[in-house]
Amino acid sequence: MSEHRHTLRGAITVAVAVGVAMGTLTAGGLPQRQDTAPVAAAESATPADTAEHARLRAILRRLTTVDGGPGALVAMRDRRGSTVLTSGVADVKSHAPVRGDSRFRIGSMTKTFVATVMLQLAGERRVVLDAPVERYLPGVVRGHGNDGRLMTVRQLLQHTSGVPDILDHLKPQDILKNPLAHHDTRDLVNTALAHPPTFKPGKGWRYSSTGYLLAGMIIERVTGRPYGDEIRRRVIEPLGLRETYVPGDASAIPGPHPRGYVRPGANAPLVDLTAINPSVAGAGGEMISSGADVNRFLDALLRGGLLRPAQLREMMRTRPTGNPDGRAYGLGLESRPLPCGGLYWGHSGDMFGYETVSGATVRGRQATVMVNVDPGGTDAQSDDMKAAVRTALCK
Repeated sequence: MSEHRHTLRGAITVAVAVGVAMGTLTAGGLPQRQDTAPVAAAESATPADTAEHARLRAILRRLTTVDGGPGALVAMRDRRGSTVLTSGVADVKSHAPVRGDSRFRIGSMTKTFVATVMLQLAGERRVVLDAPVERYLPGVVRGHGNDGRLMTVRQLLQHTSGVPDILDHLKPQDILKNPLAHHDTRDLVNTALAHPPTFKPGKGWRYSSTGYLLAGMIIERVTGRPYGDEIRRRVIEPLGLRETYVPGDASAIPGPHPRGYVRPGANAPLVDLTAINPSVAGAGGEMISSGADVNRFLDALLRGGLLRPAQLREMMRTRPTGNPDGRAYGLGLESRPLPCGGLYWGHSGDMFGYETVSGATVRGRQATVMVNVDPGGTDAQSDDMKAAVRTALCK
């Protein structure tokens, strides 16, 4: 899940309120605010580092005070080493601080991993990006004007297929009444395809998690293995990402992690939604990772450690999204302008209880910001998270 957090907020607010009233969800109190010391500083801070860290600490304090987040972290990495700064609490009851090695649900950051595997398959000539979806999933995309014979694999990955977005057609109240329920990918796809396309394939741009559910199905059809197994085999294990998981039906987050909270409204108490079956997001957003692992993944990706040059160029061939901030979308990877010049590459993601924003430059600097509330009740949280990434990258 990602770009639809504002669209879904009202429905989630109602759903959470219903869940608390029915006793299916637990409301927590507001956290005490506190900052914690930096973790794993790579070397002695220079004056430039000190100024940068001061700016980042100010943003983290804003995220965990006026923005209403319980806890937050920013993980930074460059050729000299890594640093993590944290603020706030991982648990509003115990007031335990956020750990620098915390795992979060990373939501739509999953899409970058999925697109990487698909492009690896393209490099192996097992998938043709401009082939119709029908070639790999015969008869799957049909009905209400949707036709897999008319849309391509590339269009799924770039959100230009016009396939209706499952996030527009899920009922959050149904998810939150039974957050541990399994959701079958084909059922989710069929729910989306019961609605007409948003435009003809190739004639527009609109974010659609359904496209990535279909991409996961294509990976499984081509390789004979679940898309998650391919991510583990092709990305997680080669890079040694020990804090990254494709959980499937597992509702627990392995290893150290903050509690994940939903805030039904700006002044409402937090609701604990740490345990949820992530199959509801599937290949569109189910993964778990840490800031350090996300940074390592983006660095390897942009350096060409995961894709051949031709496929990396395809991934980074973007088209405008129409967003006034200048964002452009490639294949599972987006670019945004930096105030200090140039672009950064990355993705954002949110899943009930957690939000992540990550970016990297081609010069070898990465930054990932994570907060343990989603939705947070205001729009300011996402804006401040992006500001933290820009600040970290514009050293």
